Amino acid sequence: MFEGKKILITGGTGSLGQALTKRLLEEKVDTIRIFSRNEEKQVFMENKFHDKRLRFLLGDINDLERLNRAFEDIDIVFHAAALKHVPKIEYNPFEAIKTNVMGSQNVIDACLHADVERAIAIGTDKAVSPLNTYGATKLLMEKLFVTANNYINPLKHRTKFIAFRYGNVFGSSGSVVPIFIEQIKEKQKVTITDPQMTRFSITMDEALDFILNATTYGQGSEIFVPKMRSYHIMDVVNSLQNIIGNHGQEVIGIRPGEKLHEVLINEDEIRHTWEYNGMYVVTNPHYTKFHGKEMKENYTGITKLTDIDNYSSAFSEKISNKELEIMIKNSGLIN
Repeated sequence: MFEGKKILITGGTGSLGQALTKRLLEEKVDTIRIFSRNEEKQVFMENKFHDKRLRFLLGDINDLERLNRAFEDIDIVFHAAALKHVPKIEYNPFEAIKTNVMGSQNVIDACLHADVERAIAIGTDKAVSPLNTYGATKLLMEKLFVTANNYINPLKHRTKFIAFRYGNVFGSSGSVVPIFIEQIKEKQKVTITDPQMTRFSITMDEALDFILNATTYGQGSEIFVPKMRSYHIMDVVNSLQNIIGNHGQEVIGIRPGEKLHEVLINEDEIRHTWEYNGMYVVTNPHYTKFHGKEMKENYTGITKLTDIDNYSSAFSEKISNKELEIMIKNSGLIN
């Protein structure tokens, strides 16, 4: 699937972009173009990988002309660029709309202009029944991507637009684990928003496997969601304190826009969801290419999902405390 391909990653200097780059370089790709507006991270990443197949392009997804130039001769686009910090976005909502929504439409237009083979939008659980502006913008990004296939004229374009949806990678900069670790090391109380909170768990390696598999299988217009287990936030806190030290806990209350449980597929989407090869496939009801018989023809062994009302961290299989301690020790976050 990836051997000999020319690939571009928007927001490629982020944690996911760097991990994806490392994995793709193992797949014998022809070229990877890293597109981002952070020159310092580009220099760091160039020195880190030191690979002749890497190209670093400064640019902003709000600049369509720059995107058109960057996408020339590209086969696959991974769209990971976004404004993501929830409080900052709540204070500056239209900036997130410009980047996460209008910028994503620019990416779609540039993909069509360059006639790329596949375009993949990297989404988030916060797009499901969103409570904050960030989630709302990512929901719109998903909608733009899965409906972009309606524009395709097979005689003129080959692009397949696909969306992925999953939560924070365990221990990543966007998750709460590094914050807990820092508090414990500073001999502070661990601040807990709500003891009942649950979250899905996915490691970076699992996320990368999911991304590459779904990219390979996707036919266009689907949202792919990985099958995951979840954990109670208190189990993570207790595991960390068992490993590093215990200086107490403090409940500070749930923050505005924060959910008690992660939901990756809501009750309305379940009606359009299928189960396939360790993943869930949410089809677009406004795109008629893949329904019923067509799904089974294009995905060997796919089955309609009928046994759950929604896909929530509250009800999914939980990770044991022993497994959590192993994950923490293997995360590289504890020196």
